Amino acid sequence: MTGAEANPVLVEVVRSGFVESRHRGVVAAVGADGDPRVRLGAVEEPIFPRSANKPLQAVAMLRHGLTLDGRLLAVAAGSHSGEDFHVEGVVQILAGVGLTADALRCPESWPLELPVTLDVARAGGVPSRLRMNCSGKHAAMLATCVVNGWPTESYRAPDHPLQQAVRAAIADLAGESPAAVGVDGCGAPLFAVSTLGVARAFRALALAGPGTPERRVADAMRAHPEWTSGAGRDERLLMAAVPGLLVKCGAEGVDAFALADGRAGAIKIEDGAKRARTPVTVAVLRALGVDGLADLAEAPVHGGGEVVGAIRVAPTLLAALTPG
Repeated sequence: MTGAEANPVLVEVVRSGFVESRHRGVVAAVGADGDPRVRLGAVEEPIFPRSANKPLQAVAMLRHGLTLDGRLLAVAAGSHSGEDFHVEGVVQILAGVGLTADALRCPESWPLELPVTLDVARAGGVPSRLRMNCSGKHAAMLATCVVNGWPTESYRAPDHPLQQAVRAAIADLAGESPAAVGVDGCGAPLFAVSTLGVARAFRALALAGPGTPERRVADAMRAHPEWTSGAGRDERLLMAAVPGLLVKCGAEGVDAFALADGRAGAIKIEDGAKRARTPVTVAVLRALGVDGLADLAEAPVHGGGEVVGAIRVAPTLLAALTPG
């Protein structure tokens, strides 16, 4: 399967039988043997994976002495919804190294999901660093600094030993040097690699031996998907539906995933539309041989309180993913 010069149309938004909008993007996927299975669009051009980098950042921290496992490692590698149990987990990570929420340098925020935000507001809550979806990652970064005797106040600086360790781990797992360094929404450094590199990195997590940092991250996320996202998020639903599946989304239309046998992939929606992510991910998983997932193959379009259309994969993508 090969891509055209321009990134192809991956998703159509259909309202009342009319194609309202289209989303272009990039898809890279490899089989269990590591050979490319899907190459659509500019798969070797760098992107900012955004929060899809979090599992890779967590690997770097485990390689440098972080001792988290289970639910706490899952929240460190995830983008949580800011639910109460997520906040409690972040507090526990900080308390384990003698720190409090005052040490966090992520922005204050409402929870990621609107229903959770409404619950917090009704209870008299306010935006906080603990509710910010990246607070688990930031708490783990602080814990790694304490373990190594590194400065905690400057842990977000690109030249900090922690961030240099993260950069090295991403390069190792993706099989390529980061092409650029940016600043993520949470204020931490953000390293750019290709969509294909992201797919390779997630494959490395899934295939790593038991007890390795890579496998510990993958196992924690797969065992506790509600800690990497939230109760109603697509990532949790996908991981619950497919045994052994690892999925992590990123802002601006990124999804990355891997199956236990090494089949893996990554997608980037060109215009950053998050609504296009899951239908494409489901289509690629099906092309890799995963059955089911019909409930997540399309997303409804509403009008006047009723379903009047759908967000669905485009015929161009379906044709590219169909053998022969």
